[in-house]
Amino acid sequence: MEGMSNHDAAATFDPLRPKLIRIAYRMLGSVADAEDVVQEAFLRWFDADRDTVREPEAFLRRIVTRLCLDQLKSARRRRETYVGPWLPEPVVEGSEDEIDDVTLPLMMALERLSPLERAAFLLHDVFGVNFEEIAETVGREPAACRQLASRARAHVRAERPRFHLSKERGREIAAAFFAATRGGDMQGLQSLLAADVTAYSDGGGKTPAAREPIIGFDSVMQLHSKLATLFATNMSQLVRYGFINGLPGFVTIEQGILQTTALEIENGKITAIYVVRNPDKLQHLSGPAIQ
Repeated sequence: MEGMSNHDAAATFDPLRPKLIRIAYRMLGSVADAEDVVQEAFLRWFDADRDTVREPEAFLRRIVTRLCLDQLKSARRRRETYVGPWLPEPVVEGSEDEIDDVTLPLMMALERLSPLERAAFLLHDVFGVNFEEIAETVGREPAACRQLASRARAHVRAERPRFHLSKERGREIAAAFFAATRGGDMQGLQSLLAADVTAYSDGGGKTPAAREPIIGFDSVMQLHSKLATLFATNMSQLVRYGFINGLPGFVTIEQGILQTTALEIENGKITAIYVVRNPDKLQHLSGPAIQ
């Protein structure tokens, strides 16, 4: 009988796993940490008195959110000592995958929120959870959770996608950016960049990367003018084009180092460039993700 019960536990949990991982990843910005949290949630589900659980999805959502809130306390301390700009671990999707509006800039904006604000915003605005359940999850009154989500919404409003960009157009601009930067076509690059473009590079102190964001058209052009020499002597290997945390971009191997490049685009111009080179954040990019 117990074997059947254990089988039922897994049968209930497994269909919910992708959604639980999405919640945990958006809370934590780390694929590996999200998977660890969801695995811990499974173990707790396995040990729970499941006969008393009326809504397994809500029950598991609460467990995952609480585990994420615990993790965020230590994560915040680690980020304070992080070398250079911190970017979320890249999730690479193909053109056929559904892209939601929790894009890379929004995930960075979530980093500036308190853990409770982040939980209230994500659960309500992104995953459609009602404030009564959020209140039970975080140990606050529903009215307080409504206020947390409202404050969070105000903080991240500027980072939510404002301009619709078709996947095809995004792919075209990513391909043009790759060709211009790797081919040393500075005139071509000029035509792609917005005046207020900013470049972020996350090496985590483990691979060469700028320690501060590169801000403004002239500075970003100067950066790529220097990089063009490097690219000319060490050919970049294009692994694939794709969508990185909802933004068009590509995965490459540069001087033997795997990296992702994501492009934020508004009105047909690149307003931000996000490069992840920290090998700790790229370990999950194997198999189909980089083929």
